[in-house]
Amino acid sequence: QVQLVESGGGSVQAGGSLRLSCVASGYTWINYWMGWFRQAPGEEREGVAAIYTGGGKIYYADSVQGRFTISHDNAKNTLYLQMNGLTPEDTAVYYCAADRETHIQALGVMRVADFSYWGQGTQVSVSA
Repeated sequence: QVQLVESGGGSVQAGGSLRLSCVASGYTWINYWMGWFRQAPGEEREGVAAIYTGGGKIYYADSVQGRFTISHDNAKNTLYLQMNGLTPEDTAVYYCAADRETHIQALGVMRVADFSYWGQGTQVSVSA
């Protein structure tokens, strides 16, 4: 049974940091794209960062470039998102997602439709 379980969300003040984790189980996540999306109230779900578990490929949205760092521990089947310099605009539910193939390299964007596997989400709230 494929399962993605996020953790690490919470409430912080602007300028603070959080580290999200996503434990993936039920499959061998080798040569997969794994990523983080977020969705704020009333907004569409947007891609934040993604990493290819086969190595050498990472994507960041412009809005988080230089502040967020995505990483993956193959041995632990765990995806991470280190978030520094948080602002109130980062407030959202953050979702972990995975799929074998995406259009990230071809289109330079993370598309919700490209990802088949999703976690349940974890809330991140940043106060001014």
